[in-house]
Amino acid sequence: MTEENKKTEKQGEKKAEAKTSDKKPVHIKPKKTEAVVNAKDVPISTKHSAAISNFIKGRKIQDAIIDLEQVARLRKALPMKGEIPHRKGKIMSGRFPKKAAGEFIILLKSLSANANYHGIEDPIITGAVANIGARPFGRYGVRRKRTHVTLIAKSAGGKS
Repeated sequence: MTEENKKTEKQGEKKAEAKTSDKKPVHIKPKKTEAVVNAKDVPISTKHSAAISNFIKGRKIQDAIIDLEQVARLRKALPMKGEIPHRKGKIMSGRFPKKAAGEFIILLKSLSANANYHGIEDPIITGAVANIGARPFGRYGVRRKRTHVTLIAKSAGGKS
């Protein structure tokens, strides 16, 4: 019986060696240096989105989320250009775009998760762009608001 056990062990070893040699070489994916979130046809104002984009650009993602939550709660005014009334505090003029701030908070949380997945440490928002999207007709011939939003975050150490 000992000879039979030795034969089965040798066969098992040969099978294990064959399995390891049949494996394909593992390709290591290069690490991404930036995290990107694209949102198409978000139902918010393009003007408000552009103002929020300027507001959050160059900030850490968590700081931007905190500030936009204050905007949504009407605690902090969002600086906006144009014929907009002045606000109390250090800014010249501003408003409180609640709906747009809520949508941007969702996008920023997604961007944070994306950066975490790709191993980006201390992500900073380097790009925030809001473009006009498709304008479908609503009821009574009213054109609806649609905006395309792109957010890009890079590591704090690699500001290039």
